[in-house]
Amino acid sequence: MGIIPACESREMIEKLLTTVCGKGKEEPLIEEKKIKASVVLKKKNKLDVTDVWASILDRVHELFGKGVSFQLISALYSDPDNLKKGKLGKEAHLENWVSKFTSLNAENDASFDVSFNWDESVGLPGAFIVRNHHHSQFYLKSVTLHDVPGHGKVHFDCDSWIYPTHRYNYDRVFFSNKTYLPGDTPQPLQSYREEELVNLRGNGSGMLKEWDRVYDYAYYNDLGSPEKGKDNVNARPSLGGPEDYPYPRRARTGRKPNKKDPSTESRLFLLSLNTYVPRDEKFNHVKFSDFIGYALKSLGQVIIPEVKAVFDKTINEFDSFNDVLKLYEGGVKLPEGHKNKVNECVPLELIRELTRSDGERALNFPVPDVIAVDETAWRTDEEFGREMLAGVNPVIIRRLQEFPPTSNLDRQKYGDQDSTITREHVEKNMNGLTVDEAMENNKLFILDHHDALMTYLRRINTTTTKTYASRTILLLQDDGTLKPLAIELSLPHEDGDEHGAISEVFMPCDQGVEKHIWQLAKAYVAVNDSGYHQLISHWLNTHAVMEPFIIATNRQLSVLHPIYKLLKPHFRDTLHINALARQILINAGGVLERTVFPGRYAMEMSSAVYRDWNFTEHALPEDLIKRGVAVRDPNEPHGLRLLIGDYPFAVDGLEIWSAIESWVKEYCCVYYLTDDKVKEDTELQQWWKEVREEGHGDLKNELWWPKMETKADVIKSCTIIIWVASALHAAVNFGQYPYAGYLPNRPTVSRRFMPKPETREYEELEKNPDLALLKTITAQFQTLLGVSLIEILSRHSTDEIYLGQRDTPNWTSDNEALESFKRFSQTLIGIEKRIKDRNDNVTLRNRSGPVKVSYNLLFPNTSDISRVGGLTGKGIPNSISI
Repeated sequence: MGIIPACESREMIEKLLTTVCGKGKEEPLIEEKKIKASVVLKKKNKLDVTDVWASILDRVHELFGKGVSFQLISALYSDPDNLKKGKLGKEAHLENWVSKFTSLNAENDASFDVSFNWDESVGLPGAFIVRNHHHSQFYLKSVTLHDVPGHGKVHFDCDSWIYPTHRYNYDRVFFSNKTYLPGDTPQPLQSYREEELVNLRGNGSGMLKEWDRVYDYAYYNDLGSPEKGKDNVNARPSLGGPEDYPYPRRARTGRKPNKKDPSTESRLFLLSLNTYVPRDEKFNHVKFSDFIGYALKSLGQVIIPEVKAVFDKTINEFDSFNDVLKLYEGGVKLPEGHKNKVNECVPLELIRELTRSDGERALNFPVPDVIAVDETAWRTDEEFGREMLAGVNPVIIRRLQEFPPTSNLDRQKYGDQDSTITREHVEKNMNGLTVDEAMENNKLFILDHHDALMTYLRRINTTTTKTYASRTILLLQDDGTLKPLAIELSLPHEDGDEHGAISEVFMPCDQGVEKHIWQLAKAYVAVNDSGYHQLISHWLNTHAVMEPFIIATNRQLSVLHPIYKLLKPHFRDTLHINALARQILINAGGVLERTVFPGRYAMEMSSAVYRDWNFTEHALPEDLIKRGVAVRDPNEPHGLRLLIGDYPFAVDGLEIWSAIESWVKEYCCVYYLTDDKVKEDTELQQWWKEVREEGHGDLKNELWWPKMETKADVIKSCTIIIWVASALHAAVNFGQYPYAGYLPNRPTVSRRFMPKPETREYEELEKNPDLALLKTITAQFQTLLGVSLIEILSRHSTDEIYLGQRDTPNWTSDNEALESFKRFSQTLIGIEKRIKDRNDNVTLRNRSGPVKVSYNLLFPNTSDISRVGGLTGKGIPNSISI
């Protein structure tokens, strides 16, 4: 037996060690440095409380080595063995998950440390991969790397739910807060940027689950329930696609087809709140708790009066205006001195919302602003006209440019629909002016709901609704107020549409039965305006038209893209709100159909109006010019001269519009130095193409679409998007309860026609005009349901982020953009002061009117960081939110 040489024995030992231990002779040490990182997250929660059971299971997983890992991705160096993607650092794990106990209050963040091994071959980290091997998801808020050699602090804004790895077939990647156009992206990050967008687009098939992050399009084929009721009473047409019903697209859920009608998507249980939207688009726990709290309070406010009504002699009817006022009286009053202290001590948002009262009594509706000072001022003609300029729907009134008003409806199909209002009807109340003189001096205006409603009126009036299509002519007086001159109420001809309209004209009167008839005429106008406001001004022209922009932005613009960073705050919560609306508000038999006069024809009617939608006309200056209430004037501050000087919505709105436009221009010019940069931006071009051809596909051939070839196109389009999502929505949403919380001021339904002489209804009008009005407008249950809805819609959430604010100061690392945003915020704070000054100016009568409600709907509230929320009647949130 021979002796093995020493050198060979050493080699054998090394091979043995390698085989057994996976380790051979140690290679020369490469000096590595440790990079400390701070990770901020929220654990899985159930409303306001951390999910304790999930937390226990996560700790068990940690004990078995299944933790949360992070892996840095180089922004400087590529890995030739990995398709030239950024080189990956070594995996590192969240530290002390088991030993660190975090708050049970879901509102509180949890902070953890991670220690990364760093060497020069990685260089500057530009992204990282996170893998969650726990049982449950968590919300990753941010990651901050401290003291990266040669670069200092590197920050990552994440704001995303991270589900366990088995829920994904790809890695979750997050990028630092750098901003790059596609062509400027560091080559090691390019593939990661492109792959992330592919993941967000999905494959267009299958039912989407809560952990899916897919943004895709679908028609509005989810509103009907054809399997319920007789004679297809709950069937609804699919909106979007077919020429008959054009409509913006919604976010796809992938639910199975309805068994009775495969063209209709199946629906969830009515009260289910689990409809799919990408998890990161859902309300956070604060807003969701607010939403549930408001809903529970409203439920109590509906039930109590309804129980009382069972014992009333007239069930489901208000017998007098005192009956209506009782909705705002009684209840349970919390002691003022202790209420705020109690709320400060209560850790749970839901409980806080159930116990808060904003000054009102629990289980009763808060007193709407419109009757807070004077319970009858809403009935005056001055207030009737003022609310067209400063109320909840100030976007319809236009200058009268031909007399009498004419119709744009097809005469072959609808006959003569021109107005029957004559000079004799109006000139007697025109303060000595003739029609010609008034028109020459831009003093005649009209609120015209005739054409929009007439084509549906015959069908609407086959339901319990009995209403008219209206035209209202008003005179601009020397004191700046609008004086109503005549109201025309029209019905379809009884012999058929082709025979035109049957119309009757009513004029102001302050005595006798004619006084009460005039009040009824104004009520029918208010019904028209309420329905049009809710369906068109509010739902269609803000909520629905914005949804395709949100979907396209997430599908086509990387989080690294400057336009994504610009628009992201203005899309917060909108997809979730719209999904909930389709589930319980605008669906067949939903709250909107039950409370607004078009009923089952509501969404179909909004489709007809969408046919004429024009994106560019939602720029405020273009809107004012189109309606004839402003003319271009280079000598005026915003290049426009208002023809109604005291027009609160327009005056405040132009200041907000100009501030947004200046901010967008400054920001975009940081990244687009030339028009060629716009044309070369592949993501931007694909984004705009998809908005036109997919999201608003039914209008893709319209010539008004910006071409997206110049910096001016980018600035104009982004300004319109931000204006609509923030200021326009605020103007038509948050005034709902202040003005319509008292339903007699803005009834949503009329249940019988104008009474004719020598009828029982006419006799009732003479003897008890208030009762006659209450029997005509919204019934008690509809009132309670409608007021409950608009109370929820009108409340600001306690986590509201207002225009000029961001949810994080580290949204970008570009100092030029940050400084520009600071200037934008300061401009808005300056506007707040000017709005206060205008509201204090008693010569501006339309700022508060007879009801003494100051116009604050376009008060930015940028200076407010209190996070109080509630029925404030002021503030412009960044996004379409409740």
